[in-house]
Amino acid sequence: MRIEEYFDTLRAIIDESLIIQSARVTYDKRSSHIGFVRGALYLLDGSQLHFREFIDTNAGIERYMYAYQYQQEDGKFVFRYDNTDHHRSLNLATHPHHKHAGAENHVVNSPAPTLAQMLIEIENLLDLGSN
Repeated sequence: MRIEEYFDTLRAIIDESLIIQSARVTYDKRSSHIGFVRGALYLLDGSQLHFREFIDTNAGIERYMYAYQYQQEDGKFVFRYDNTDHHRSLNLATHPHHKHAGAENHVVNSPAPTLAQMLIEIENLLDLGSN
């Protein structure tokens, strides 16, 4: 897959999401298969998902680096998924992949999520359909 195709996939995920009010995303093509994407998604309730990925699509999709941080409208931290190698001492089964759940220092096991999975998790938290 070429990096442009991956970027198109992300654009479609964002465009099709019913919980995104607006988006600010930059796509940086580094080569035919390598790219960097950074964005902020502004959701219907005012909360935000900030994300970044450094991707190689040469043999499947490999994210060398990713972070997805979800926060409330006032900036209060809700959760973050990332693969930064800074929690080796915790002996997490999914290391270096992990989730900061509810607080920066509450780190738990987590496989590497995708942007689509982040939006589903947030949609479930927002529960906008029951209003």
